[in-house]
Amino acid sequence: MKDEFLRIYQENVNRPGAEEFLKWLESTDFFSAPASTRFHLAQPGGLVEHSVHVYERLKALCELEENLTPAHQGPTAEAIAVCGLLHDICKANFYGVEMRNRKNDKGQWEQYPFYIVNDQLPYGHGEKSVYIINGFMKLTREEAMAIRWHMGGFDESVKGGSHAMSDAFSQFPLAVLLHVADLQATYLDESDGET
Repeated sequence: MKDEFLRIYQENVNRPGAEEFLKWLESTDFFSAPASTRFHLAQPGGLVEHSVHVYERLKALCELEENLTPAHQGPTAEAIAVCGLLHDICKANFYGVEMRNRKNDKGQWEQYPFYIVNDQLPYGHGEKSVYIINGFMKLTREEAMAIRWHMGGFDESVKGGSHAMSDAFSQFPLAVLLHVADLQATYLDESDGET
């Protein structure tokens, strides 16, 4: 999946700072990290796999959206790549591994590795991704809104009663489409049936 991620990124992301961002990304655990601690793609390389899935889903949704609403100016190929591939960049250097105990099928205790959250930059989720990306390359307002609000109703500020997500979804169609693409990738492409 790393090769696929790099191919999509290098073919589509051409703005100033893109190469520096990619060098930084290579210095992190992004390509070997899990996508979650125990749910979707909680395995080495899960994060890059999830990112490619979201990109593919977002690209398909944007093509469908353009076909349904010809007057709507759809996002560029670059915006789709930036949002799909980088929405969860906040998870780079985010997970750690601990050893835990469990009984094996013979009833004997054994140790196994377990992913934990080890957040060194507790800045939120979507907002942290925007912050990191903007340190290397400038996002458009719509890209920033899409990445910031890609968690939808799962976002902590929404759970706390904020109405900003609704306003962002009303003003920026890419934000809605990225959220839907993330849901599709997580629950249709990657779910093992557990919640």
